[in-house]
Amino acid sequence: LAKSNILLIGPTGSGKTLLAQTIARMLNVPFAIADATTLTEAGYVGEDVESIILKLLQNCDYDVAKAERGIVYIDEIDKISRKSGASTVTRDVSGEGVQNALLKIVEGTLVTIPPKGGKKMGESFEVNTSNILFICGGAFASLGKVIQNRVEKSGIGFGATVHSKTDSQDAGKFLNEVTQEDLINFGIIPELVGRLPVIAVLNELDEKALIQILTEPKNALVKQFQTLFEMEDVKLDITSDALEAWAKKAISSKTGARGLRTVLERTLLGIQYTLPTLNEDGTIESVTINKDVVLGTIPPIITHKQNEIHNS
Repeated sequence: LAKSNILLIGPTGSGKTLLAQTIARMLNVPFAIADATTLTEAGYVGEDVESIILKLLQNCDYDVAKAERGIVYIDEIDKISRKSGASTVTRDVSGEGVQNALLKIVEGTLVTIPPKGGKKMGESFEVNTSNILFICGGAFASLGKVIQNRVEKSGIGFGATVHSKTDSQDAGKFLNEVTQEDLINFGIIPELVGRLPVIAVLNELDEKALIQILTEPKNALVKQFQTLFEMEDVKLDITSDALEAWAKKAISSKTGARGLRTVLERTLLGIQYTLPTLNEDGTIESVTINKDVVLGTIPPIITHKQNEIHNS
């Protein structure tokens, strides 16, 4: 059976990397993450594309058989798009050059990896990439506009459709209609697009999804902060409207799930550092965070063991 490499398109913080990691963990296969922005053509300063396979080999303790059925996730693939416009005097070694270098590895070839530690002496490793699944991911920030121009056929003259500023801001909603032609117009070379037959689009996380991320995983941010407060023998109570307010702030910051830690830190940082001093006598029972606290209109609500309520 031949593999079908995958291209994940979605805004930052939508879970592209986590999705690839989860697939590898569930399949119990070796996994490696590579950053496309650090790659250059062979012979130039930077990492060669072969270093991706080296990372995979290192992650399975140089077991070639295991590595040959692993998964490689190449992040920020949109950052190595071909430079638009006329050809320049300088060679595009970190853009189109890297795309060309990736072609054979993504499709399947025999890659020679130097011995452990990069020493000249010793046995080298040969890895066949034919059965290694490559998942490429990127935000493709301006791809929505490329698709919008194709779908709406904007023109010039009296019969042309006039687009408002909000229309251009909502261009991301067109991502679900992406075609291989759009990716080529964006700057991905046709040969690489052809080697990524499965294109999956991830939408921005909504309020409900962000609240789930805050509360449900084993290492959920809310649970982490509650553990930090328990170290001071204080219970951290968070209301449902506080969770909603945090989720809305993260959505407005356009950073997806990554923005959640920022908004939580902004709310809880002050009380975190003043709590040890305030609770020197051990009389504080709990700290409550509600919507008003998140919005900054009132400080965190402190409840003392004598059932007296104070503001910090």
